[in-house]
Amino acid sequence: MSRTKAILARLSRSLPGRSRPGRVGLLTFVLTVTAVFAAPPPSMADGSYYWECSYSWVTCQTGVLVSSFSYDMCKTAPFEGSRSTRVCIDYEGDYVYVKDGSSDGWPGLAEIVGGTGDVVRRLCRNTHTAGTWARCNFDWSESGSKDVYGGIVYSSASVDTTYLWSFSGA
Repeated sequence: MSRTKAILARLSRSLPGRSRPGRVGLLTFVLTVTAVFAAPPPSMADGSYYWECSYSWVTCQTGVLVSSFSYDMCKTAPFEGSRSTRVCIDYEGDYVYVKDGSSDGWPGLAEIVGGTGDVVRRLCRNTHTAGTWARCNFDWSESGSKDVYGGIVYSSASVDTTYLWSFSGA
């Protein structure tokens, strides 16, 4: 911490008006506030990026970056303006692929709802750059119908999804 104070003190001496008392304190406050609000909250960093991820019947993943893959079905969820999210599923491997179609800063999202078992809602987000694909590996039950949605994560309290298709037996 003393190294940080020394850096801030040197920085404050180089600022115009350096002789004003409290300059280091104000600068320290501004830098602290910036660091706190610029960092993602712990719930966003660990894969629990949406408030419902804390429920036992919901599982949330942040997808890994992939460049190629095989799939059984793909559809695009269009949103206002030029925003879109493309979702593909490999039924046999229980893989979900998400392509964030725009560079608006909001991650693309795939949502799989249904099936049988303890987990009936699966969320996969793509936090990589626009135009890239992310893959999540869900181990869903082969029984029961599942609905597929494509969407956008606006915040830990807000997502927007659009129904794409249903499948069963896979």
